[in-house]
Amino acid sequence: MNIAFDAKRAYQNNTGLGNYSRTLISSLATYFPQHSYYLYAPKLTGMYTTATYTNMQSVLPEKRLHRWFRSAWRSKYVVGELAAKGIDIYHGLSHEIPFGIHESGVKSVVTMHDLIFERYPAQYNPIDVQTYRRKAKYACQYADKVIAISEQTRQDLIHYYKTPAEKIEVVYQSCDESFATAHDAASIQKMKEQYGLPASYFLYVGSIIERKNLLGILQAMQQLKGEVDLPLVVLGGGTGYKDKVKAFAQKHGLSERIIWLNEKARIADADVPLLYQGAEALLYPSIFEGFGIPILEALWSRTPVITSAGSCFGETGGDAALYVNPLQPATIADAMKKVLNEKPFAEEMRTKGWTHAQLFSREKCASAVMKVYESL
Repeated sequence: MNIAFDAKRAYQNNTGLGNYSRTLISSLATYFPQHSYYLYAPKLTGMYTTATYTNMQSVLPEKRLHRWFRSAWRSKYVVGELAAKGIDIYHGLSHEIPFGIHESGVKSVVTMHDLIFERYPAQYNPIDVQTYRRKAKYACQYADKVIAISEQTRQDLIHYYKTPAEKIEVVYQSCDESFATAHDAASIQKMKEQYGLPASYFLYVGSIIERKNLLGILQAMQQLKGEVDLPLVVLGGGTGYKDKVKAFAQKHGLSERIIWLNEKARIADADVPLLYQGAEALLYPSIFEGFGIPILEALWSRTPVITSAGSCFGETGGDAALYVNPLQPATIADAMKKVLNEKPFAEEMRTKGWTHAQLFSREKCASAVMKVYESL
């Protein structure tokens, strides 16, 4: 088969959607080398390269008009090229497919990660909500198959867009295989020294936005003052909500215990697995997610996970995570104490986490996606 992807985020996004795109494309090319893969992208960057794959190539806009209006090329005009080049399946990797593709004869698949903008529209610009909704509803209506990255997302698609249940396949995502490599104590210590990190710390990974609830962690830390004074390392960026978190930390004497890693240095991708493995636990008390990829990265890293009950978190964390009420900081505080003070329990979490992570291997993810393609 000739399989094409909307590869914009593979080349331009360095967080969740980009990681999903890069991991899936590489996995498919690795485990199903008999097919040809075409990465349609408005522009190329150093975030991804096809050089190591003989069955993969990038496709850029060629016509002058399309180079001038790359967004329009990606969202509409690419359709004619797909049909002309003999593409069998086009996969929109993040919530959208080109308008008009359902009339081209090219089969299409779309991955829907979440409908958070429908659940919490007040947290978005109203114009953005309208744009996201238009693209997502079109994709769910006209794609031949919809991939939901969790059962939670599948249920949201049925609820908000009335997408037929039989059209949706739940295919869990994987993460970069580097997280599965266990590093020795000396390597982890070297990483800590390089970035000026303490011997022990809790870890937060993710965008610093209200929904991800970093403030809830600080409220838990405030309750633990004098009892558990472990620092928190924060890997992620933000603006307005970050200012709110910093103000809370300043008011309650927590500023010295928060390490804003992005403000210290840009951590190398190769060091992120060591950052996880050096942590006492990942704190991820988010209010709502489509999947929660940091949970999976932590499980592969054999790092205990403290996350929220509800949403998709039970799907991702299974029996390996410690679940809290994200709106009750006292439950976050209790979980932090439990992981620190009950060493056998923490060790059991590491073992269970590694076992549960095997359900989300790159090969299993790629095989499930390929099964979707073959069903068309």
